[in-house]
Amino acid sequence: MKSDFIVALTQLASERNLPRDIVISAIEDALLSAYKRDSVAANQDISVKLDPGSGQITVFILKTVAENPENNQQISLEQAKAIKPDAQVGELVPTDSLVQSAGRIAAQTAKQVVLQRLREAELELVLKEYADKEGQMFSVTIQRIEPRQIVVELGRTEGIIPLTEQSQTERFRVGQRIKVILQSVRTSLKGPEVILSRIDKLLVQRLFETEVPEVQVGSVEILSISREAGSRSKVAVWAKQEGIDAVGSCVGLRGIRIQNIVNELQGEKIDVIGWDSDPARYISNALSPSDVARVEMYQDDLSATAIVPQKQLSLAIGKDGQNARLAARLTGWKIDIKSHEEAMEEAGGELPVLTQDGQQLVEESPIENVESIKEEPVVQINQEVVQDKPVFDKSVFESETKEAKEEELVTSGNSTELTEQPVEELAGLSDEELAGIKSTEDVQPEEKESSAKPDLVAELPEDIWDISKTKSSNDGGLRFAEDIDELRRGGGPSNQKKTKRKSKNTRRK
Repeated sequence: MKSDFIVALTQLASERNLPRDIVISAIEDALLSAYKRDSVAANQDISVKLDPGSGQITVFILKTVAENPENNQQISLEQAKAIKPDAQVGELVPTDSLVQSAGRIAAQTAKQVVLQRLREAELELVLKEYADKEGQMFSVTIQRIEPRQIVVELGRTEGIIPLTEQSQTERFRVGQRIKVILQSVRTSLKGPEVILSRIDKLLVQRLFETEVPEVQVGSVEILSISREAGSRSKVAVWAKQEGIDAVGSCVGLRGIRIQNIVNELQGEKIDVIGWDSDPARYISNALSPSDVARVEMYQDDLSATAIVPQKQLSLAIGKDGQNARLAARLTGWKIDIKSHEEAMEEAGGELPVLTQDGQQLVEESPIENVESIKEEPVVQINQEVVQDKPVFDKSVFESETKEAKEEELVTSGNSTELTEQPVEELAGLSDEELAGIKSTEDVQPEEKESSAKPDLVAELPEDIWDISKTKSSNDGGLRFAEDIDELRRGGGPSNQKKTKRKSKNTRRK
């Protein structure tokens, strides 16, 4: 039986992952509670000693050392020194041993006390295990979803995610695995509790350390994070080594790294921003995705004014001021955002040109009146550039084209006179002769068109095809392929239309 007790003791310690000494101490406390219910040990101080080697249980009666004992719970100093040589007045000394006479009720009590002591011992070990792991990320499994908290499985114990540490936009289910931050370990009436969080900004940092190797090894450092859980986060990164793109490393190829983090946070938007030692540039980067024209810095109260275009004003402020709020938390500066028009009105219509670092670049404009600048015509500049180059003269071409049109009109008039014969003369002709006249009229416009085109092309000067000679275009010059097409349309098609009208009139007559 003794050996069975030792085997059971060892097995219990192994199942609970507890040291053997803690299990033995829990059993001793349980037996102590059980023997106190016995009538023999009533109104007496007792102690229980368990021998881990043999399993022998010994129950001692404790008595208080006193110079003049007044009751049976006290012992004189001489008697105490006989049991314990170094005994002193007021000390508890084990005197007699009790007969082990615990009944069924005492055994049930001992069982409950053992289980309770073992549970408390487990919680104490958990408290010691996780007390120095605050701020670390853990992967947990959801066990229960309660109205005010979520209970998750955390190794050998349970952790809770209070309602205040949950994002309002996230939805969970039982059995789902999520990543959380261990925020604190606190004691309560139920024992130690491990408090976990899903809205802590450290969760974003730990996810970057997991997904981005450069952040994990330390070549890229995360300097600041501002977060509104479930909606948007801004992360400022900085590369410690030259040649490393901090923002590109965090985003990853085609955004694969940042997408894994977004999926873990259930669609939360993340802006990765390059940190800069210049506060003005840092603030400008923090207000992304909007474009900042300039930033005015006020070192006294750590405030800044960002000037943005009117179209970018709402984007810079963000929905309900979210973008400006996150940028202020990220940089640690108070940021006021104004449109360019509003800043012009406050400055009296004059705004100095500033660089991105907020320093004034030009204090006084060298031009007092912009309207006084003489505007040189573009044609004159173009003529200076190409004054030594042969350029096609449009006026010469138009005169030659006009002469060609007049010759065609005279030719078409003569042909019309030949075809216009009196009805009386046509009446005496046969059907075959009339068909021949009609076929001649139908073919005649096509012949004119075919004959007019080569004449026009032949009369064009050779300089029109030498496009490489003109480096720039003006009102009287060529504009590459578009101008050549216009010239072609100006000659041929107009004559064709006039010739077709003549032939139609001839048929009607």
